[in-house]
Amino acid sequence: MERYHEIEKSIIKKYRKEIYSKFTKAVKDYKLIKENDKIMVCISGGKDSFLLAKCIQELVKHGKVNFEAKYVVMNPGYKEENLKLIKENAKVMNIPIELFETDIFAVSNKLNPENPCYMCARMRRGHLYNKAKELGCNKIALGHHFNDVIETTLLSMLYGAEIKTMMPKLYSSNFEGLELIRPLYLVKEEDIISWSKYNNLKFLNCACKFTEKASKEENFSKRKEIKQLIKQLKEQNSDIDHNIFKAMDNVNKNCILGWREDEKKFSFLDTYEK
Repeated sequence: MERYHEIEKSIIKKYRKEIYSKFTKAVKDYKLIKENDKIMVCISGGKDSFLLAKCIQELVKHGKVNFEAKYVVMNPGYKEENLKLIKENAKVMNIPIELFETDIFAVSNKLNPENPCYMCARMRRGHLYNKAKELGCNKIALGHHFNDVIETTLLSMLYGAEIKTMMPKLYSSNFEGLELIRPLYLVKEEDIISWSKYNNLKFLNCACKFTEKASKEENFSKRKEIKQLIKQLKEQNSDIDHNIFKAMDNVNKNCILGWREDEKKFSFLDTYEK
């Protein structure tokens, strides 16, 4: 049996409950994929995006909805060894990638050498949307997972002073007709790590020079801090992560001080006397 067959089998057999069923549930519950969609699956080189690509492949072959997928790797300026690893993984996993070049790392580091991550993220998104338009795609699939969602929720509350989360899908405000989807929305990171170890696969993390340097320093990021906080809370209550996630699907508007819809702000006082 070819190795990629074994990898595919592990997703739909051994990790069916933890990964594939949650993947298909998110697709169905959030209506992420529709008939005749053309989806650009973005592969960064990490475990999440490569797993997403394999799950999408399975859905193309065995799903009930007819859609097309393009598997795209954007090179923002990776070192040669990192780019080689991405290509090798794509070959081993039988993913037909299309690679395109950008100078994102160089430009973002030049604009903000102390903290290039924000600019890098914005530039990545712009290049990906442009590539999707070029390929005639109407959707972009990213590999964000369950833990990304709850970490974003707490980051917004504790450091942004607002309650918001990472949505399973959203329309682009700058590229008309393009929609971003997150099919791994319900899949936990620990299960993705377990799957990658089971298949003896090695993936990239961020692979930029800034991250390589900063990851060696203590308290590299607020997200890392939040990840550690959730881990500590789970030691006291194993349902903590689930409760954070469900809280954003169970907002009681009778017990909040205010909220925003688009650019308009509302207060509980607006209807209190009524």
